[in-house]
Amino acid sequence: MSDFSTRLIAWQREHGRHDLPWQGGHDPYRIWLSEIMLQQTRVETVIPYYERFLARFPDVAALAAAPVEDVMALWSGLGYYARARNLHRAARVIMDEHGGAFPHSATAIAGLPGIGRSTAAAIAAFAWGERVAILDGNVKRVLCRVFGIEGFPGEKAVVARLWALAESLLPERGIGRYIQAQMDLGATLCTRARPACARCPFHDDCVARREGRVAELPAARPKKVVPRRGARCAVILHQGAVLLERRPPAGIWGGLLALPELPAEAEDAQAWSAQRFGLATAAPQPLAPLTHAFTHFVLELQPLLLHTHSIHGLADDGALCWLPLGAHAEAALPTPVRRILDELARPGLFDAGTAAPRSI
Repeated sequence: MSDFSTRLIAWQREHGRHDLPWQGGHDPYRIWLSEIMLQQTRVETVIPYYERFLARFPDVAALAAAPVEDVMALWSGLGYYARARNLHRAARVIMDEHGGAFPHSATAIAGLPGIGRSTAAAIAAFAWGERVAILDGNVKRVLCRVFGIEGFPGEKAVVARLWALAESLLPERGIGRYIQAQMDLGATLCTRARPACARCPFHDDCVARREGRVAELPAARPKKVVPRRGARCAVILHQGAVLLERRPPAGIWGGLLALPELPAEAEDAQAWSAQRFGLATAAPQPLAPLTHAFTHFVLELQPLLLHTHSIHGLADDGALCWLPLGAHAEAALPTPVRRILDELARPGLFDAGTAAPRSI
């Protein structure tokens, strides 16, 4: 299809998105931030996070100078927290190794933490006009349907074919609008479910529509059983505040504040609390269990409520803090922990105490 890019650009001019908060400029920092936030996250969810983040960290220097805990707090609730940690790491690399100037090529940008080939290309195209292809989820879906590409687009051979196709379709000029057009078409018309084929600029040429295979392309990921994991967490309360523990930088919920997790071998929560923290608590009260889906497993979480009347002798390794109930809106918490604290902070249930985390 020799006129693919021409038709797509013309469609975007008339029907694409033109008023998103990160559009209308060439600031690589703002473009980078939006691209990272938009990974596996819908535009309407990202916008308020993007605006709050920019208000607190208006440029790469401000982001690099901030404690990672502040970055995680602003990211809290957006999910996929490795994105925030890598964003902070990359900002420091830019300041330390690039003199505070954002790299000007897709290849150099891809060398920063947390930035893959497609994201680097999008940044370079929007910021510098570099003629490079992208291949995010929206683009894969459009190409698989329009050109009838078989196979799961996560497989190495299929990805290689899609990259070659994407590069062959690049226009000579107007790369930024073309990249935006690809994103817009996949996000607004060529959606996973209920695509608006009648309004698509490739309605008459799309292989998937012509063959009645829109629901089949792109091919689904081969099914496999998603494991379920059980865990218990301690909701230790003292005078209207809850004990939280900073998670290690890597791994699940890395760098966030979370409820302490009981090891599988700890049968007695009271005894574990005494041994782990030096705290004497009342008998545990099971709270409502909840489930939370991660990419590769489902967590079944059982919170146990434990009241303590004294924190003298508390064993602190520097990772603990007390957070007053009702003051968790701005804290860097995983979504399941926030849900538990939302319930506990209901008016009248406990005394919410002061409005800021209290260090031990």
